[in-house]
Amino acid sequence: IVSRAPGYGMNGIRVDGNDVFAVHSVVQSARKLALETSSPVMIEAMTYRQGHHSTSDDSTRYRDSDEVQTATDVSDPLVRFDLFLRQFGWTDDNVVATIEDEERIAVLRAIEGAEALPDPKLEHMFEDVYHEKPPHLVRQEEDLRRHLKKHSIAHQ
Repeated sequence: IVSRAPGYGMNGIRVDGNDVFAVHSVVQSARKLALETSSPVMIEAMTYRQGHHSTSDDSTRYRDSDEVQTATDVSDPLVRFDLFLRQFGWTDDNVVATIEDEERIAVLRAIEGAEALPDPKLEHMFEDVYHEKPPHLVRQEEDLRRHLKKHSIAHQ
């Protein structure tokens, strides 16, 4: 993709998206260049998709799970960064466990907070992309409202 950047009048750079330090360096350089030239910089971060595309995608149908595991073992950015920190004695299992516990609690609190909020209005689901709602979204909203009514599901 980065080879297309010049066609759009911008600079571009490709980086190992699994290397935290390389990505940080490239973003710093791209930001500096963008500010100096008042023009965008495309960054293509090359990585390996470890999971499925979506909940409806089963990537094991078209790629071997051993391939995914090997890529994870070799290039997972979290594993790589963890190994780097451990190599210099900057972290260990106790530190990692403490961080994971703290973050688990933070996520649970955030979920509780989100669940305490009122439900969003149904029409907001169909209004966040287009200035004017296209016909296919009007139909989807009408279909959803009919479905909710048919099954006596209350929603704003």
